[in-house]
Amino acid sequence: MNLVFVKRLLIVAAASLGLWFIIHTAFIVIDGVNDELKPVDVAVVLGNKVEVNGQPSERLKARLDKAVELYSKGHFTFIIVSGGIGKEGFDEAQVMKSYLIDNGIPAEKIIEDNNGYNSYMTAQNTSKIMNELELDSAMIITQYFHISRTKLAFRKVNIAEVYSAHANIFEVRDIYSIIREFPAYYKYLLK
Repeated sequence: MNLVFVKRLLIVAAASLGLWFIIHTAFIVIDGVNDELKPVDVAVVLGNKVEVNGQPSERLKARLDKAVELYSKGHFTFIIVSGGIGKEGFDEAQVMKSYLIDNGIPAEKIIEDNNGYNSYMTAQNTSKIMNELELDSAMIITQYFHISRTKLAFRKVNIAEVYSAHANIFEVRDIYSIIREFPAYYKYLLK
């Protein structure tokens, strides 16, 4: 093989990967901002940072506020709050449950998953909870860029009926998060 052929091959490969990145990233954003609001058995709110004062971060509040809004409209009966203990030392699921109770959700309708340290663990834990409670359908509530990968994780653990709603918050750092979702999606796909 000559050097010119190798260079052309590398250029074509790089251009193809770049094009695939753009197409897939567009799909992630479009999928994430198009809520699938169906009546379901349970909503699953994915955890996020708890501030040092013990209050949910703005991102986490936006997720919880979306859950409150959709619960009040009758979209689901139960809410699973899923998270772990963050570096700030707070149990995300407990903080999330307290926030939901303070915003009018009955405590008996909230189920804590204190071991949801990542989206895949949340999916696994949700599957177990849903099996125990004989629930069939779920709605994921998280940031728009996170929805495609989370739905993939849920389907990989045999939760067939999965819908989604995105938190009403957009930040500049979403650009980094959108870029990160490209390799993260394929990591989950290959699990």
